[in-house]
Amino acid sequence: MKLIDAEQVERCREQMLKESEYDDLSIIFNMFSDSTRLKIMNALFTHELCVTDLSYLLEMSTSAVSHQLASLKKTKLVRTRKIGKQVYYSMADEHIENIYKMALEHIRE
Repeated sequence: MKLIDAEQVERCREQMLKESEYDDLSIIFNMFSDSTRLKIMNALFTHELCVTDLSYLLEMSTSAVSHQLASLKKTKLVRTRKIGKQVYYSMADEHIENIYKMALEHIRE
């Protein structure tokens, strides 16, 4: 029977996050678990777009795209800008694009 390596366990324990941080990370990674959301993010990395533009680009209904955008907005991954009645979506910051690119690089290796 092997005894635990208390020193190594303690080092790991010191690096553990708060439970709420794990929950927040889980939500972010969940946004990457849907191919439609990934397509939307990929498009928004390039340019700010409205639901109609995204629907046309992805060949999907505006309802389906709106549903996914709502999830992305709820998790603060996208931001909105309104001009009259038209709402434009863009990525909130470059962090998500960096995660996306690193994951893409990983699968292409």
